[in-house]
Amino acid sequence: MAQEMILTVGREALLLMVLASLPPIGASLLVGFAMSLFQATTQIQESTLSVVPKLCAAVAALVIAGPWIAAQLSRFATSLLLALPGVGS
Repeated sequence: MAQEMILTVGREALLLMVLASLPPIGASLLVGFAMSLFQATTQIQESTLSVVPKLCAAVAALVIAGPWIAAQLSRFATSLLLALPGVGS
């Protein structure tokens, strides 16, 4: 029983990690694609032109999705702490 619980918690932790990192990575991906397209059409090859908007998009995504991410992390931590006494038995 303890092995199943540990595997379930590990699987849920990995899924939560992917879901929590999806908003900033997705925003950076979309903005990076748009900036690459802009640089390719205008032939401007300035490196900061692609890095700064991606960073701003990631921060904005974290600000917007922050409450949801915090709620998911606190839900996971609560369920983990409540299940902790059952692991020892």
